[in-house]
Amino acid sequence: MGSMKNGCVCGSIALGQSFQEFEAGWRAQGFDEALERERPPLTVLDTHVHPFAVRALVVRGEMWVSVGDETQHLRAGGTLALDPAVPHSERYGSEGASLWVARAPSVGLASPQI
Repeated sequence: MGSMKNGCVCGSIALGQSFQEFEAGWRAQGFDEALERERPPLTVLDTHVHPFAVRALVVRGEMWVSVGDETQHLRAGGTLALDPAVPHSERYGSEGASLWVARAPSVGLASPQI
């Protein structure tokens, strides 16, 4: 898995699991919610924070996530692990993106990763 400082880690995995398997795996690790997210083409989400930890898998399309002055480009199979309250921005490519997202209010990066 790659790295990004300041509470965010990016990497990649081979696709092949179902959403139900993704959800079950993260619920078993203490995550209380899993969602399928669709982002329209060229969506930009300015700097924001979440009150929960995020583990995400890009299943279609591409995105860029920025934390501080560092930006990571993620394509299908790309993973993101983000601690609660980490300021970040997101930008999505010309085809938009599909993401699977697991959330947990009190789980930090010391917990298992994608």
